[in-house]
Amino acid sequence: MSTLRKYFRKFKPDKTSNLKVVVLCVVTATTFWLLNALNKDNYTTVVNQPISLQFDPAEYMAVKELPKEVKIQINGNGWDLLKKHLKISQAPLEILLEDPSNLPYLVTDDISRQMAEHVSTTDLVEIVQDTLFFSVDKIVSKKIQIVPDTLQNTLAENYYFASPISIDPEFVSVTGPISIIEQLEGKLQVKLGEKGIKNHYSKLLPLELDKTNKQYLTLDEETVQVSFQVVAFLEKTLTLDLKKLYFPGNVAIDSDITRVSLTFLIDERKQDDIPSLNLAAVLNYNNRNREDSSISVSLNANNSFIKDISFSPDSFDLIYE
Repeated sequence: MSTLRKYFRKFKPDKTSNLKVVVLCVVTATTFWLLNALNKDNYTTVVNQPISLQFDPAEYMAVKELPKEVKIQINGNGWDLLKKHLKISQAPLEILLEDPSNLPYLVTDDISRQMAEHVSTTDLVEIVQDTLFFSVDKIVSKKIQIVPDTLQNTLAENYYFASPISIDPEFVSVTGPISIIEQLEGKLQVKLGEKGIKNHYSKLLPLELDKTNKQYLTLDEETVQVSFQVVAFLEKTLTLDLKKLYFPGNVAIDSDITRVSLTFLIDERKQDDIPSLNLAAVLNYNNRNREDSSISVSLNANNSFIKDISFSPDSFDLIYE
């Protein structure tokens, strides 16, 4: 067994050496073949040609990413085609757009001569894509209204606005692509930055565009002054006599109740006026529910400083004799 090992050990280095020679020959032959092939002409292939769409940036703005390449079929020397595939020293073709907002596409036949001159080291067979589409808008300036972002919990519970919300300036000028401006629908919200407000409010607030619009739009103002007054409404409970209106002689309510409880909120500035309001709980026959023969209790006053009115009980059944 040891004799066989010695025998094969003698031949192993030679075999390794022979294998290296074979590999070297194959690589050399392949390299010469490839170099020879690349030196030949009349190859045809499809490559991505970089392009750069040009327009007046003071007049127009792209609202979507512009096409950066176009597929073209070219014919030429192997080396030149290889450079095109590897994008070696491949400058983009600059294409001037005269009125891109009104004509949002480009027929590639219109740039075939320009493309042929640009790829002059090869022969242009055709531009594979027949049309290039893009989204470029006209830049305009428009006035938009500033509106406060008043959520349901902007004011504290049982607090209401005691004055109109004052915003200075009420309108600002926004500049950018017209399609993006139109998405604002003529308004821009300003956040008050507080919740549960109980006191009169007056602050200088920043105007902010959302992340999407910020890259397209600019405002001529950075801040606005927002102010308003608030008032607390206090909860009150009264017991009122029932007052019937327009009841026929043969109609009555199915109850011996003559008084009801009224719960409501009233402007704190008006609470001392309650006695002079002569509040009454009214059953108006003309407002009865004809479908179920019932009638609801209503208040004889309709004042802006009284809110959230409720009665107990709030309705009665009618009896026809």
